[in-house]
Amino acid sequence: MNILRFDHQIIFIYVRNLKKSSAFYEGIMGFPLVLDQGGCRIIQTAEGGYLGYCDRGGRSLEEKSLILTLVTTRVDDWYAYLQEKEVEIFEPPKINPEYDIYHFFLKDPDGYLVEIQQFLDPTWADGGGNQGAKRAGAEGRGIFR
Repeated sequence: MNILRFDHQIIFIYVRNLKKSSAFYEGIMGFPLVLDQGGCRIIQTAEGGYLGYCDRGGRSLEEKSLILTLVTTRVDDWYAYLQEKEVEIFEPPKINPEYDIYHFFLKDPDGYLVEIQQFLDPTWADGGGNQGAKRAGAEGRGIFR
């Protein structure tokens, strides 16, 4: 049986100010712009992973339940870098034993929760774990390459 697979994944969010969001995601976070559609911009966050942010003028941005999780083995480097950029961070990185991760949270300019995380579970082979990063040959996208 053939299993259908997708080529890429894009999460779209609505923002109040496209310029502020661009300054945060493309400037501070260092994610490359792959497509500018005028009112929407799509950036690459990882191999095959994308975030689109759109200014849809007047669309309500109510309570946020989305968490954008960015997986890396360099959690402490990201924490130090984002502190230098005076990004609001809730607390220093810590181990969460319930999920076997090392992580911290911040908010983007529109209040979306962003989590910088490393999987400590060795069975996570295709993402943030050391084996996954070595196999992929990269640390991911952003300022720390």
